[in-house]
Amino acid sequence: MGKLATHALIGMLWLLHWLPLRWLAALGWGLGALLYRVAGSRRRVAQRNVALCFPEKSAAEREALVREHFGWLGRSLLERGLLWFAPASRLLRLMRIEGNIKLSEQVDRPVMWLMPHFVGLDWIGPALMLNQARPGASIYQRQSNRIFDERLRLARSRFGTTKLVDRHDGVRSVLRHIRDGYSFLNLPDMDFGPKDSAFVPFFGVPANTLLAPAKIAQTMKMVVQPVIVTMLPKGEGIVVHAHEPLQGYPSGDVEADALHFHRWLEDRIREHPAQYFWVHKRFKTRPPGEPSLYSR
Repeated sequence: MGKLATHALIGMLWLLHWLPLRWLAALGWGLGALLYRVAGSRRRVAQRNVALCFPEKSAAEREALVREHFGWLGRSLLERGLLWFAPASRLLRLMRIEGNIKLSEQVDRPVMWLMPHFVGLDWIGPALMLNQARPGASIYQRQSNRIFDERLRLARSRFGTTKLVDRHDGVRSVLRHIRDGYSFLNLPDMDFGPKDSAFVPFFGVPANTLLAPAKIAQTMKMVVQPVIVTMLPKGEGIVVHAHEPLQGYPSGDVEADALHFHRWLEDRIREHPAQYFWVHKRFKTRPPGEPSLYSR
């Protein structure tokens, strides 16, 4: 995307953020319907993921789930404007908090927030930072578009309490910030290749899974709390659910911990299956000798 197009996109998100959420939701649902039609490669990834994870569903049920997923995805894209530009007071009005979001202020150990990839994921940072005093650190994946990268960095740290750690700086930077009193916002369900990972069943399919979350939690003696976002229909708002800390995590067995989290996450996905981020190639890396699951 060129410089002019990037500025135009950011400008459009700025204009749209003035709209009521119900209008923005309707526009986002329309965008999702368009993306379902034109983004063929991502549609096929979502269809493949849903087929792998829900073989018990009929073909019609799986296709309906994918179509709905694109509606939520379209909404999440347009609602970035709110997260980038709306004042904190408006974001707080739009969010409903469930669970103990102030946990990190109440325990004498550092906290790791596990934030799996539901489409409303980007609401978690503001929800945490606007509702408690303890700052958080998060690993940041540098964007290839410089203008977009600068805007995204500004948006994710605009409340002044989130430290962004470049992925290329490695885990030592994360550990240093945890020792300095930061909590850790961790996205545990990505496929970054075989390094420091293991193949752990996810909906019964071997998924290349990072072992770092359990390792860091064990090393730093952290309390591990999952946080999940649910987008409500028709622009009724956003629910940020701070779940109870995972019991017995970390256990000292990092692969068992990864499986423990997958089982927990599978149950949460079944509650709102269309809101999980199905357009990501979760099963991209395969065990040695196995063919790609996205080859067609």
